[in-house]
Amino acid sequence: MRTLTWLRRELLSRPYVADTALAVCVYAMTLLAPGAPPPPGAEWHAPMRPLTSYDIALAAVVCGALVFRRRWPHAVLAVTVTGFAAYAMLDGGRSALDLASAIAVYTVASRCPRRHAWIYGGLAALVVAVARVVFGDSAWLAPEMLAPIAAIGMATAVGDSLRSRRAYVAAIEERARRAEETREEEAERRVMEERLHIARELHDVLAHHIALINVQAQVASYMLASEPEQARTALGHVREAGKEALDELRTTVGLLRRPGSRDELLTEPSPGLDRLPELVDSFTAAGLRLGRLLYGDPRPLPAPVDLAAFRIVQEALTNVSKHAPRATATVRIEYAADGVTVNVTDDGQGGAGGISPGSGHGLIGMRERALSVDGTFLAGPVDGGGFRVHAVLPTSRENRR
Repeated sequence: MRTLTWLRRELLSRPYVADTALAVCVYAMTLLAPGAPPPPGAEWHAPMRPLTSYDIALAAVVCGALVFRRRWPHAVLAVTVTGFAAYAMLDGGRSALDLASAIAVYTVASRCPRRHAWIYGGLAALVVAVARVVFGDSAWLAPEMLAPIAAIGMATAVGDSLRSRRAYVAAIEERARRAEETREEEAERRVMEERLHIARELHDVLAHHIALINVQAQVASYMLASEPEQARTALGHVREAGKEALDELRTTVGLLRRPGSRDELLTEPSPGLDRLPELVDSFTAAGLRLGRLLYGDPRPLPAPVDLAAFRIVQEALTNVSKHAPRATATVRIEYAADGVTVNVTDDGQGGAGGISPGSGHGLIGMRERALSVDGTFLAGPVDGGGFRVHAVLPTSRENRR
């Protein structure tokens, strides 16, 4: 078994060697066929005439063409069929060159579309039949006439079947290759999404508390000599902000370390709009003038929407405290039947113009938060000064899951 496998692999790797061996075998059969005895039990047998020097030379040309059947299949088919017709015209007798024509038809059928394969096979069978009838002594329905036609038809069918199998295997391999590429692209996309998710979570957790710590530390440094009680109060706020930052950071990292999808992580307890009063108090304690407006009936929101709304408010107020600490900010939450709208405005010094998409890590993170729940986000300076953050977060069926 191993020997046959090795031989097959070697022949496939050296096609010219295999085709040369095939051509030699067909040529030997052509030379030995006239002296071969009839098959046992045959009811009919048309004897073959002895070969002449012209027959031997013509058989050498026809069989030699089989060496190049893989490279020029159509040319080899023309040579073999024409050679058989020439042999019939010279001697008019039967010949084993039928086998060469069948091999050439098989090669063409294995490389052409089905319609073309059967056209070539039919033309080859027609030429062989006409040559036998015109130049030989065979009748149209004689057994020796039907045998070569059947051989060519069988060769055409086998070649077409091989072509179909090759096409099927190639399609499966191509599908597997594309599936592998798709899996790699999907894996890369998921890795990038997870990196952005982790970066956004860490930014949202740390930016707010670090900003408050910075403000309270400046207050403590300024008040330390003149008003130590207020400095001590500011340092207490620094300690509380640091503790909250560490707690949220520990929770976030713990969730990210746990196995499971992002949807599973979002089902864990996370901050939402129910913690908005605490958030407002923390900024008020840092000296930010802040107002809060609530419209509609507050109700529990889906976890992703609730978290996105809270983080957007948190990041917007953090930006106000960093870039316009003396401004007055207003947080407006509007509950609607199909979602919630978040507006954070301030009256700090801003450029003229309408709302436009902003840039920066904080604004990018807020926009990604809104888009993650199929919402919309706009941020930018407003006419007359100030800055506005506007996000509409729908509570669709997908977000309720």
